[in-house]
Amino acid sequence: MKQNDFKIKFWGVRGSYPVVNENFLKYGGNTSCIEITAGTNRIILDGGTGIIPLGDKIFKEHISSADNVFDRTQINVTVLLSHIHQDHIQGLNFFKPVNVVTTQFSLFGYSGFDSSLDETLSELIFGKSFPINLYDITADCTIADVTESDVITFDKNTPVLKRISDISDIEPKKDELLITFMKSNSHPNFGVMCFKITYKNKSVVYATDTECYYGGSKKLELFAKDADLLIHDSQYTTEDYLSAVSPKQGFGHSTFDMAYDTASAANVKRLAFFHFDPAYNDEKLTFLEDFYKNKNKNYFFAKEGLEICI
Repeated sequence: MKQNDFKIKFWGVRGSYPVVNENFLKYGGNTSCIEITAGTNRIILDGGTGIIPLGDKIFKEHISSADNVFDRTQINVTVLLSHIHQDHIQGLNFFKPVNVVTTQFSLFGYSGFDSSLDETLSELIFGKSFPINLYDITADCTIADVTESDVITFDKNTPVLKRISDISDIEPKKDELLITFMKSNSHPNFGVMCFKITYKNKSVVYATDTECYYGGSKKLELFAKDADLLIHDSQYTTEDYLSAVSPKQGFGHSTFDMAYDTASAANVKRLAFFHFDPAYNDEKLTFLEDFYKNKNKNYFFAKEGLEICI
């Protein structure tokens, strides 16, 4: 990773559950995971099944960096969890870097339960449902809950979580990597956390599993205002959302139109439609992508393997 890089790579773009067959190759079938590199820092957004091939890549690079385990390039990874539904955590158990003793693994997120994030994850995906316990992983692991009153800065490659004490805390200093948070209450049962990653006067906003309100999502529009890239939940077509047979209202997900309208109202430079319904195959998504590209050429559909620079 180069000092001035600010890159985004999509490793999983599906919602709900992963899909694997020949009709889902163009956009991919893994669930939510995005890799962001900002300078020498690596930030991972959510831990769906897309985090598994990402972990394989990081592990391979680490192994090939030197013969002796303690001479190898250290893995420093910061993971942000929007919430703890299955499609956002189901790949964490199989993320290979957590089994490397020299890995510095920091995980920040929102569980919405009375128990802490580490207790919740331990119950959900380790212990009873996995051969090892969360506390048995060999990496140097830090897990912490975040709220809207928190920010994350970085001391070299180490994330530093702190409470906002002044307006200057949410205004990044020159060349500073800063993460801020916004809670969306529209996703059952406890809402989700949205993230803004700012680096070198550029910003990426990640807003998955959010459903717009009548008149638009004003809180999100303000949070994402003038962002260089908004990655927005786009699980349903408007027709499926309003279906007389099986309506999706209240499920906590947006339509493509909702994502488009939010991006337009926030005046973002680029929009990535994201978190597609697993029933939408390549043919359907290609049709939808062509339609929205004709409306705005800077709005695009996320695809596994797609990498863009900000």
